[in-house]
Amino acid sequence: MLDLRFVRQNAEFVRDALTRRGGEFDLAHFAQLEQTRKSLTERAESLRHLRNTASKRIGEMKRLGADASEAIAEAEAARGELSAANAALESFESEYRNYVLGLPNLPEDDVPDGASEIDNVEIGRVGAPPKFEWTPRDHIELGAKLGLEFERASRLSGSRFALLRGDLARLNRALASFMLDVHVHEHGYEEVNVPVLVRRDTLVGTGQLPKFEHDQFHVAGDEDMFLIPTSEVPLTSLYRDEILDAARLPLKFVAHSLCFRREAGSYGKDTRGMIRMHQFEKVELVQIVAPQDSSEVLETLTRHAEIILERLELPYRRMALCAADLGFSAARTFDLEVWLPSQKRYREISSCSHCRDFQARRMGCRMRIESGAKGMIDFPHTLNGSGVAIGRCLIAVMENFQDADGNIVIPDALRPYMGGAEKLFAKSATKQ
Repeated sequence: MLDLRFVRQNAEFVRDALTRRGGEFDLAHFAQLEQTRKSLTERAESLRHLRNTASKRIGEMKRLGADASEAIAEAEAARGELSAANAALESFESEYRNYVLGLPNLPEDDVPDGASEIDNVEIGRVGAPPKFEWTPRDHIELGAKLGLEFERASRLSGSRFALLRGDLARLNRALASFMLDVHVHEHGYEEVNVPVLVRRDTLVGTGQLPKFEHDQFHVAGDEDMFLIPTSEVPLTSLYRDEILDAARLPLKFVAHSLCFRREAGSYGKDTRGMIRMHQFEKVELVQIVAPQDSSEVLETLTRHAEIILERLELPYRRMALCAADLGFSAARTFDLEVWLPSQKRYREISSCSHCRDFQARRMGCRMRIESGAKGMIDFPHTLNGSGVAIGRCLIAVMENFQDADGNIVIPDALRPYMGGAEKLFAKSATKQ
């Protein structure tokens, strides 16, 4: 959530910043909301003062033995009007809060301008795309002989689901274990096993709700629950409505989890294969840090994701997202895109975002600063990134490490997790 004091004092700046994102901030509408809020608040305070004054008069008159009937009538009238005023204020504040919760984060000043993803800026590339003496197969064709099944998954669950069987399922698990081990043992993250069902207010805190409810899987039942779209949601929310000692920061968490997205806005996109699924797996990185450290931490967190791709010897590039392509909660984002030979292009495999204090404000996570003014309270900054998306990483390994027979050479980094195996053999191929 944006700092409302800042918005009130810098409304034109906020309008211009949100325009860069392709959004809109109606100054006249915001001014009207502010005036209504001020008017309703002042009326409620005036009536509360009137009620309290009348109640005090009643007490004094009774003490003196005087007739207090007029004061009692005034107090009752004020009490009734105050009840109505409080109800009006409560109703308006709910409307006002929903409006504020619908405002995205402000892009940092040096985020590139642009209207869509085509305006994202390439920062650099690592690794050269492999050259094949044959037309490279896509992961669907390769997977058909390795244990990747879509038809059976569709019969179980519908479109945009997949089954992994045998060695391919083991390779998928190996990727998750490898990533977790690197992030925990080398990068210092604490591993967390998170719930995949969360309450509505948890998703509100990280910015998925209320604006993007159509993208979430809402679970029917007595409780208002949702399947998580990413473990960023529970990880970032671990200290919701708490005050952290600043000395404890940074907090660094990593989780491997199932993730669920309806992909409601992607109709017709990537309908073949595993690129865009309703259910997928990710290893997610989250850091909660002091504000003065957060810009440097974004670079560090992004490097942690890049190191995974480099250890797997996968060609990739880093992209700086333009303002219009930023996620709702992000002030700055670097995307990592991995090379897919069958598509002859780079595809996103990780997004690493700096959210500043946007999420912390929404979920009431605060920090107590011991130095300076004693007891001073501030909001920490949150950052998150895929470290990395396992399904897309599996696709990249399959396509970049295929041989002419449709077998998959297992990257060196994964072989200890695969019992020392060097290849996954296509079912029709003869092991050598």
